[in-house]
Amino acid sequence: MDYCLSRTTILLPRLQVPYSYHAHDRLTRASCFGSSRSRSRSSLVVVASAEAVSSLNTPLVPGSLPGKFLSGVLQNQRQCFHVAVAEQLRDLADDRDAARARRNLSYGSASSSESCLHRLLHRRIAELKEHDCEIAVEEIMYLLIFYKFSEIRVHLVPRLCRCIYNGRLEIWPSTDWALECIHSFEVLEMIKEHLTTVLGWKPNSNVTENWATTQIRRFQLGQIYAASILFGYFLKSASTRHHLEMSLLHTNHDHDLPSSNVSGFWSYGLKDLFLAPNGGSSQPTSLGQASTRQEKTEEKKLKCYVMGFDPETLQRCAKLKSKEAVNLVEKHSCALFGDEKTGLLETDDVISTSFSSMKRLVLEAVAFGSFLWDTEEFVDSVYKLKEN
Repeated sequence: MDYCLSRTTILLPRLQVPYSYHAHDRLTRASCFGSSRSRSRSSLVVVASAEAVSSLNTPLVPGSLPGKFLSGVLQNQRQCFHVAVAEQLRDLADDRDAARARRNLSYGSASSSESCLHRLLHRRIAELKEHDCEIAVEEIMYLLIFYKFSEIRVHLVPRLCRCIYNGRLEIWPSTDWALECIHSFEVLEMIKEHLTTVLGWKPNSNVTENWATTQIRRFQLGQIYAASILFGYFLKSASTRHHLEMSLLHTNHDHDLPSSNVSGFWSYGLKDLFLAPNGGSSQPTSLGQASTRQEKTEEKKLKCYVMGFDPETLQRCAKLKSKEAVNLVEKHSCALFGDEKTGLLETDDVISTSFSSMKRLVLEAVAFGSFLWDTEEFVDSVYKLKEN
């Protein structure tokens, strides 16, 4: 069994498309979608064909027009997906800015001919438009995460109700290796410790132990999944920070520069990464201390590095940076584990499953969090996300 995935689902080839777009992409955009005048017509064609073809089979189904359009592009014109995403994000950013300008204008002094009701109407229209843009951006982020899963040939687990046979939840194939290979060795070691903590999983367990039947409440399993998403997000943030600090130390050592001379890197957005939260000190939080013991610091592993975080640094790395990311994690978790009728997570259902299936869910959640960090960084560079 293939955990309710359609047998006709086609695994798309892996493409290496960077999250960057330049002026020369205009030719690609033109070849994919034609001119802007004919884009709306081609969009309708893609969406219609997407409805005729099998869906993406994800727990969360895109409902906005940009989400449906990009779903069709992802299935039928995959090579144009990232170009289409950039176009949609730019259009949504323009729409949101126009909505905010309209809302702000409604707060201004009205002319004698403009009634209070008219101003309230304009304000409400602007708020609804801004909300629609927010939902569309969340769905675009979701599709970008789905794309990254498809690159490693892993399907997102569909709604749990579609994975339960005779009262037992089994997820097959497990694809554990594909979900583990995206992480470095140090990160993978921390993920194994996480599996032991949340599931009681043993790294040296045999096949019989992995497939032994166990019972867990659906709500508890949903909590573990959501916490694992946040853990994956944290690991990506912490490992990126660790890599940057080690790179700067090596750079300073090679060029015989003082470790505090990192102002050249601040123009690339690294200032908040190293400065204290209050922004009042120009001394990096860890580089200044590390310079006196450079050889020892360079040998520091990721786990030891993370254990040395102060509470404020730990919170900065673990906290989702945008409200869109918070909403996306909540919606995806509810769609996956929620009641089929109500969609709520608060359910007392008890699920019979195995440690192997629960491990598969946790590994997917950790990968989801890691991909969410990448996606959030990219989307924020085009469409300014709301700060969490």
